[in-house]
Amino acid sequence: MPTITILPHAQYCPQGAQVRVAPGTSICEALLENGIAIEHACDMSCACTTCHVIVREGLASLNEAEETEEDLLDRAWGLEPQSRLSCQAILRQSDVVVEIPKYSINHAKENH
Repeated sequence: MPTITILPHAQYCPQGAQVRVAPGTSICEALLENGIAIEHACDMSCACTTCHVIVREGLASLNEAEETEEDLLDRAWGLEPQSRLSCQAILRQSDVVVEIPKYSINHAKENH
C-alpha cells in the first residue's frame, strides 16, 4: 500500500502526517478518510480547485491529469508544474509527498 506524506500546513495538518492507503484511492479521499479536512467544495466532482495540492514527490506514480482537471488548475491559487486536484489524483503503487497550498479559491466559503 502506498504512503501519502502530507507536509505541515497551519490549518489542515499542523504537524504533517503520513497515511497508508489502497492503490486506486484519490489523494482527496485518502486525506478525508484520515481526518485531514482538505477543502473539496464540489464534493470531488472536478468542478472547482479547492482541493488543489502540489505533489512534491511521486508525481509520475499518479494517473495522468485529464483535460478538465488541467483547465481547472489554470484557476488555482499558487499553481505549480506539479499541481493536481487531489480529487482527481489517483494513487498507484508508489508513495507520494504532497503540500496543501496556503490558500484556495473557495467563493462559497468566502461569502462571494
